[in-house]
Amino acid sequence: MADGPELDYDYKQIHNWINPVSAVLTPRRRSPPTTEQMAAAGLRAFARIAEHWGLSVDEQRRLLGEPPRSTFFAWRKQPDKASLPRDTLERLSNLLGIYKSLQILLPDAAVADAWVRKPNAAFGGQSALAQMLAGNVSDLNRVRRLLDAARGGGWA
Repeated sequence: MADGPELDYDYKQIHNWINPVSAVLTPRRRSPPTTEQMAAAGLRAFARIAEHWGLSVDEQRRLLGEPPRSTFFAWRKQPDKASLPRDTLERLSNLLGIYKSLQILLPDAAVADAWVRKPNAAFGGQSALAQMLAGNVSDLNRVRRLLDAARGGGWA
């Protein structure tokens, strides 16, 4: 037993009072984003990519796995309320990875955006976009693997 009165200290508060710099620099822990939050962010990013690449609505739908038109426009209007199938999430992941790789490999944004429409020997003379529009997730993945390999982190 203690001879004096019991004291209840908030040690973190005391530490922050003694060392305020540590309190500012200590990162706050966040919970990981939910699938819904990632889907919404992916849809917003895809809308910007589609604009950069000059994609038609039909091309956008094809890249996302051909959701019904009404579903596609609902996703665009309210991405935070979109419930995406796993296939669409995988497609978004590949498309965002392709876009990111192009921005790294070709720092001129106009050149990077134009690359998707240029004929490419790696795809039998067709463009990367034509390869991606073939319809399967594996077609998107093929383009992504090529770019990942060019970045030095690939398994092409």
